[in-house]
Amino acid sequence: MFRRDVQSLADIIDVCLRHDGLETPLLQRRLLDAWGKVAGKTIERYTGEKFIRNQTLFIKILNPALRADLSMMRERLVKNLNVEVGAQIVADIKFF
Repeated sequence: MFRRDVQSLADIIDVCLRHDGLETPLLQRRLLDAWGKVAGKTIERYTGEKFIRNQTLFIKILNPALRADLSMMRERLVKNLNVEVGAQIVADIKFF
């Protein structure tokens, strides 16, 4: 009788993504997409461009008063974004 190594499809996909170096970019994309869910719809309307560089999330906020309020909530936003994605992707957020 043959004994087979049975793995779930999700595990196989994770291994393939990790092997090809695509796991981190995928998680970064998920984090950028989760910004509206974590920050809220109102804040998302005042958000311009978003990008990640060197584990820092850069977000353009169009309203200066909102930018000041969000900079005070930076640590909580980082924690909530990483929890939403399920991995430690960003360490800091910079608003400009």
